[in-house]
Amino acid sequence: MDDGTAGAPPAGAPPERVTALLARLAGMLLAASGEGASEVEQTVARAAAGFGARTSMVLVPDGATLTVVLDGHTSTVAVRSFPDVARLDRVAALKPWAHRVSLGRTPLAEAERGLAAIDGSPAPYPWWLKGLGIVLFSVGFAPLMQPTWYEIGSTALLGLVTAVLAVAAERRPRLSRVLPLVASAAVSVLVLEVFARTPAHGGAVLLMLPALFYFVPGDLLSAAAAELAAGFLTTGAVRLVYAVFLLLQLYLGVMLGVYATGGDTSALFDVAAHADLPRWAAFLSWVVFTVGTVLSFAVPWRLLPTLLGTVYLTVAVQSGATKLVGEVGGTFLAAAALGALATVVSRGPGRPPRLLLALPGFFTLTVGSLGMRGLTSLAGGHPVQGFHDLLSMVTTVVAIAVGLLLGAVLAQRPQPLPHS
Repeated sequence: MDDGTAGAPPAGAPPERVTALLARLAGMLLAASGEGASEVEQTVARAAAGFGARTSMVLVPDGATLTVVLDGHTSTVAVRSFPDVARLDRVAALKPWAHRVSLGRTPLAEAERGLAAIDGSPAPYPWWLKGLGIVLFSVGFAPLMQPTWYEIGSTALLGLVTAVLAVAAERRPRLSRVLPLVASAAVSVLVLEVFARTPAHGGAVLLMLPALFYFVPGDLLSAAAAELAAGFLTTGAVRLVYAVFLLLQLYLGVMLGVYATGGDTSALFDVAAHADLPRWAAFLSWVVFTVGTVLSFAVPWRLLPTLLGTVYLTVAVQSGATKLVGEVGGTFLAAAALGALATVVSRGPGRPPRLLLALPGFFTLTVGSLGMRGLTSLAGGHPVQGFHDLLSMVTTVVAIAVGLLLGAVLAQRPQPLPHS
């Protein structure tokens, strides 16, 4: 039975193999660090301690310089990996693996086999289920833009288009580089030509956003702000630039759709349709959204009930607090509650990682959509509304980042003071 205490490190572990193992671990952690890289260094250091090694790291979002010291032997390697959140099943599997290794009782060969098995594991869901997940992810989010049946119906069809493109991009790496641009252009053309024929159905941007939500970099924006707040200046700054670049890709795709249809950019102004969605449908939409998140990002199915709890808690706190302290204050308190809950629930090696627990609830805070709406309003000749949305995006990004950080700090267990 594992008592949680570290044993003596396995004897005679070759330094070069330990370095290779830690470099592979660092690469896998970076590949799953689309929501932030703040825990990469700590996880690698704990795994290294299981073999009696010490590590130091210099991190950027897509790479790291890793130095490993073991038995007087020092090795430095460069690790490169593109940050994403597409395979959260690997994130879930890495946490118990790293804990077992950190205890110092796992032979090196066994640790290597375990890590290779995680790295080489197939996706938990087939491609068609991921595509369905993207559609459900979009449909579940749609009522937050406009609580209408038309919004849900149009999003289902538009989400199918983005799902096909996203699944195709996994098999065509060249397409993945410009996927946000291609997806937003396709959705823009369809909305302007088919779905936004009358103002009674709402503004074109409000019809586009749910189908494009899978590509909107709101999570990257808040992760960048959180890293800056936590002192990871280089990582946060680079991630912020990349998030803005993705947002501009989406904006450019929407504009290409406008030009391709010969339309007027004034059609991009937000006009909300009359709400006709009953409350029960809006309430259940978060179930659809969470199921879509699980399938889209390869989250283990067993975690669905837990993630539903985090989503409904975030929505409840945000809705209630907004009535008391306004939109920004409500978002801040919801982020703080989410950060605290994810930190508490993630305690223990057998619990899901904090990133995985916080992600679906975080998506409900919708910061990225404000950036899209601001840019398209500016392009549509509505500078006041456009700058208002952009300013709201900046304020919300900071509120979410600081709220998540505050919640995590408040929920952390106090560390014991070292003995003098």
